[in-house]
Parts: sequence; C-alpha cells; structure tokens
Amino acid sequence: MLDVEHQRAALLVEALPYIRRFAGKTVVVKYGGNAIAGTDGHDALEVFAQDIVLMRLVGMRPVVVHGGGPQISSLMSRLGKTTEFRDGLRVTDAETVDIARMVLVGQVNPQIVAAINVHGNYAVGVSGEDAGLLRATPRDAALGFVGDVSAVNPEILDGLLADEFIPVVATIGVDESGQAYNINADTVAGAIAEALGAEKLVYLTDIEGLRRQVDDPASLIRQVTADDLEALVADGTIAGGMIPKVASCVHAVRNGVGRAHILDGRIAHVLLLEVFTDEGIGTMVATRLNGTERDHDH
Repeated sequence: MLDVEHQRAALLVEALPYIRRFAGKTVVVKYGGNAIAGTDGHDALEVFAQDIVLMRLVGMRPVVVHGGGPQISSLMSRLGKTTEFRDGLRVTDAETVDIARMVLVGQVNPQIVAAINVHGNYAVGVSGEDAGLLRATPRDAALGFVGDVSAVNPEILDGLLADEFIPVVATIGVDESGQAYNINADTVAGAIAEALGAEKLVYLTDIEGLRRQVDDPASLIRQVTADDLEALVADGTIAGGMIPKVASCVHAVRNGVGRAHILDGRIAHVLLLEVFTDEGIGTMVATRLNGTERDHDH
C-alpha cells in the first residue's frame, strides 16, 4: 500500500513543473466523434471531461473542438440517405449539411458541454457560425457544402477564455452569404490553435500515435520535428486519414503553436498522461527538439 502511495506522490511531484509551466496557456483539444462512443472499462466522454476540467482548474485555458462523423452517418442512415465519401471527405448536399448541423450543433456539442458541466459551470457550446468564428470557402464543387477555413475570428473564444469558461466548438462554418459548410474538425482545430496562439494543439484519435512502421507498436514515434514529419508523409510512411492531422500539426507548429500532440483517446486520462508527465504517452511534434525531456526545454 505504501508503494502505491509513494507512486501517487511521485506523479504529483512530476506534474508540478508542467502545471507551473502551462498556467495561463491555451490548449486546443480536438475530440473526435469516434471517441465519444466510449471504450470498454470506462466512459470515454466522462473521463475526457474530467481531464479537461482538471486542466482548467490548474490554470490552463482549454478549448475543445469536436467532430461527429459517425453520428452524422448514423442519422443519415436512419433517414434513408446514403453516405458518399471522396478522398476521405463526405459529399455534402444541402440536405446533408442540414443533417451535419443538426448532429454537431444539436447533439454532439451539448453532449460534451453537459459532460464537462457535471463538474461545474465551465463549458459553453459554440458553433463556427457564432460571431463569425469560422469563415468558410467551398473545398471542391464536387463535394458540395464541404468547406475550408478561410478565416478565424477568435474574439468570441478570447472572451469566453478571459471569463474562465471552456469553449466547446462545433465545426460548422459559413461563407459571406451565410451559407453553412461542414468543415473537417482536424483542420478547424489547427486553425483555431493558430488564431489563439495556443501553447498546444492536441488530437485525440483511435491510434496510440504515429509509427515509423505501421504494424509495429514498438516503432511509436515519441517526438518528431515538423520537417521529419513531412518526410514521413512524402515517403508513404504516414498515409490515409492521418494526413489531415499531420498536415495541421506541421502547419500549426510553424505558425506559432508551441507543440502538437497525437494521442490515443481510448486510453483513460491520456490528456493528463501526455501533458503532465516527463515520458508522455503519444507523439509530440515541434519545429525543433532539444534534449530529452518533453517540454521542459521549450
């Protein structure tokens, strides 16, 4: 029993310099729709909410950006509408963008807000449509109302953070005429992190991090520079659905974001393990790496 107590005390002591270092710093966390479904052994959303609130209580400024792909597909199926993807992006006609808005703004966003607010009145739900937060332009006419971020107006987020709230952002944007667009949540998280000058950009996904060899867990990349990451994409080591995340990580750290992280959101308290321990638990991306301790030398 004493050994367990010593381990707990050691973890708290290990966390202290990180708590001190990140006090007052903004952290943008992208929480995927897949993660909300939960995993065996713990309620993933409940544990995620605990991590976010703890970060807030030790003085950090978390911002949550969420997707909802599985939930959108589920509602489309129930409505008898077929989902079509091109290059990993959902073809989105006028009816589909309405469905996406219903799911993201009306279902997933309140679900995350409610989970966080179990622990206190911290979270506020925000859509990219609110106060011109996300300005969108069409990605490709063949994809319909799928957008790219053309501009971020961070004023509403700055205001909420200044009042010590936790913004929870649904990734619907609008163009200058008010037309709504569904925007890739990975891309939005990176754009918001840059606009806020965030210390960290964190992607919670369903893999443990990036690997040099896809089928070899021992090849997990703990730390990597943006240049090396681009090389891994160029030689095909990183492919498929990870490319938007990696591209956002690289762009973010080259445009003012301190560090980017790719973590396995299925692991209980993965956010705390990555942010508040020397070893970390996923992949960390920076413009350059010095020494061996994560973040101490940054």
